[in-house]
Amino acid sequence: MTGPLLWPDYATPTDLAAIEAVPLEARGLPESTYALLARAATRWPDRTAVTVLPDAARWREPLRRTFAELLADVHRYANLLHDLGVRRGGAVALMSPNCAELITATLAAQLAGLAAPLAGSLSRQHLAELLRRSGARVLVTAGPELAPDVWDTAQALARDGLLDAILVLRPTGATGAPEPLPVVDGVRISYLGELAAAMDPSAFTGELPRSADLAAMFHTGGTTGTPKLAAHTHANEVTDAWMLAAGNLFDQETVVLAALPLFHVNALVVTLLAPLFKGQTVVWAGPLGYREPALFGAFWKIVEHYRIAAMSAVPTVYAVLAQSPVDADISSLRFPMVGASPLPAAVRDNFRANTGITLVEGYGLTEATCASARTFPDVPRPGSVGQRLPYQRMRVVAVDGTWDELPVGEKGILAISGPTVFPGYVTDRDEHGHVLDGLGKLVDGWLDTGDLARVDEEGFVYLAGRAKDLVIRGGHNIDPATIEDALLTHPQVTAASAVGRPDVHAGEVPVAYVTLASGATVTEEELGAWARERVPDRAAVPRTVTVLDELPVTAVGKLYKLGLRADAAHRELRAALDEVAGVHDIEATIEGSSIVATVKISTSAEDAVKAILGRYAIEWRLVVVS
Repeated sequence: MTGPLLWPDYATPTDLAAIEAVPLEARGLPESTYALLARAATRWPDRTAVTVLPDAARWREPLRRTFAELLADVHRYANLLHDLGVRRGGAVALMSPNCAELITATLAAQLAGLAAPLAGSLSRQHLAELLRRSGARVLVTAGPELAPDVWDTAQALARDGLLDAILVLRPTGATGAPEPLPVVDGVRISYLGELAAAMDPSAFTGELPRSADLAAMFHTGGTTGTPKLAAHTHANEVTDAWMLAAGNLFDQETVVLAALPLFHVNALVVTLLAPLFKGQTVVWAGPLGYREPALFGAFWKIVEHYRIAAMSAVPTVYAVLAQSPVDADISSLRFPMVGASPLPAAVRDNFRANTGITLVEGYGLTEATCASARTFPDVPRPGSVGQRLPYQRMRVVAVDGTWDELPVGEKGILAISGPTVFPGYVTDRDEHGHVLDGLGKLVDGWLDTGDLARVDEEGFVYLAGRAKDLVIRGGHNIDPATIEDALLTHPQVTAASAVGRPDVHAGEVPVAYVTLASGATVTEEELGAWARERVPDRAAVPRTVTVLDELPVTAVGKLYKLGLRADAAHRELRAALDEVAGVHDIEATIEGSSIVATVKISTSAEDAVKAILGRYAIEWRLVVVS
């Protein structure tokens, strides 16, 4: 379907009511992510679908695939998975840096069964539990040429008896004979491209997915040591992708840059699925994406060469780009999108000053598929992360657990309902398939986001901190329990609590607080080394470990993490402002459920202090004293 039913006028916030006057069911959205790809291949068979860069140094030497070629490749890969026994409802694990074969394999996994992307940086213990919970016995993974460390982990998982087959990926554009693969008893190990070459490219031989079928399971931080597995249906993913594509920001000529890892929902929904709706070309950066320093040295030239118009990244990326001299014609870049963690005002302002371009802010979470709100560059709403997307409902409820809805404009916990809200977390499997449970996050179809916010009359969301304990480091969700559990294994540690400390580069970073047994001799530095050896996710290793006489608790004896967050913010700001003349006092206090910094200064220090505080995603106020 095309025309106004599929593509309503969606240019300003006032268009929302007219869009929702038409039922979503009348829009004629594709049945599945596969149907979305097939639609693109039928309409634009010869148009370039993906342009994949081998790495930042070879950005002029991409591998290109048209929509028709991409569909044929997906058929081959999906038919191979089907031959290996993958059926509807069966999971395929994918663990690899981005490359051309991973893009195809992700779509193929959702066609043959469902995709279970994994971050290779997770510990083997966590990966093993995620494989068990998902039921995946087939792993698509980076080979020795692409990511040796990931390849070592994959082999270890196979030797532990967790896999039946490993399909190995090569780097984008790899030539020559690949490295020989090892033999592991009972496990089929082969290069994916070689096996898939003999498969039928014309059609998929198995059962096609339907809208209510599960499409993927994404791991995300939770309240236990092992990451949760959030399930997505095909309807969830297609609908959220359409909500983004429906905006007048994008047309068929919009070239999109993708550089986030495909185990992240943003990479899948924003830069893989949404561009399929209008036949847009996506330029995929090398395997490390934004984590490759060399990419930033060539970034503006890449924008000019490929005429990049849109991109999606976390605030830390834009903080770097705000400091990167523009050495090319970047007039094509119109819609740089930012999300995943709070955007410091200084990053937004500095990026605009350096490039002349306004960032498009967004808000979302894995449990609501990906995106739930976005801003309009020409209609500024200072302090807002955007207006809710069409057909997503939002309300603010009391923080006391009653779910009483609060009046418009009042602050509470943000709740979301609608077609993008996930069906639950995968907690187990039984004879009927995957067992899903909302684990307290779903109440009568409403998702408790764990975020504090207020929503105005037009549906614009203003975040005010988080009710949940997750530490979000540059868009990476960190479960504090993984840090706390590691520190509690030390024989001299009696209690541990991890929180986020404000950080100018990553939004926040994890820090830990502990109490020690009587007579303990261990130092803070030694505890930091202990954590580095035992925290399973490298990104979760605490920056500091601070020893306290006692940890703050509530009146009923529960750990009071807000108090620790206030202490962490105070320590960070005290260090940041230490050498600024005219700073008299710094306080970090708790107001409601938020941390607010108050800095007492002389008039002469105002500009310098504002410049420093503006780099942090925190609330602050200045008090001028004589």
